[in-house]
Amino acid sequence: MVKIFKLLVVSLAVLTIMAGAGCSTKEIKPVEVPPAYDDGYTDSGLPALTGEALVAADEITNARIFFAFDSFDIHPDSRQVLARKAELLKRHPQIRVSIQGHCDERGTEEYNLALGERRARAAYEFLTFSGVNPAQLEMISKGKLEPAVPGHNEAAWAQNRRDEFIVLNPRG
Repeated sequence: MVKIFKLLVVSLAVLTIMAGAGCSTKEIKPVEVPPAYDDGYTDSGLPALTGEALVAADEITNARIFFAFDSFDIHPDSRQVLARKAELLKRHPQIRVSIQGHCDERGTEEYNLALGERRARAAYEFLTFSGVNPAQLEMISKGKLEPAVPGHNEAAWAQNRRDEFIVLNPRG
């Protein structure tokens, strides 16, 4: 038992000496991290948009598509809007977009979340079938949680049954 105790004391002494020998008296300075890396990528990991890509991002964001009541079918006029978005996204593969499906206030929250997802998926599938890289797109359903227009009539509801396209890239 005494031998084990002596061995333990000697081991602790050796470890203490080794730990002290490895320490440095140099001051460690924190590393400054710039908001954007040299290659144009930001902390989000997405490239910052400038120039033509920024103009394209604004056009992608500003054009919504709308749906009929209880439907996720894409109307012919919405097909034209989506075709233009596909053209811009293929021309600017650095742009990433969140497709957000929305509904009017009628129906349960669960039903509208599912319908919003089907609306977002309809636009997603149109864009990917048009040649847009799926890695540029993500989908989310907002259901009836974020109405664009307040009101309890068909005029308001028609504006709330929509897909919005939110560009995720930061502006350069």
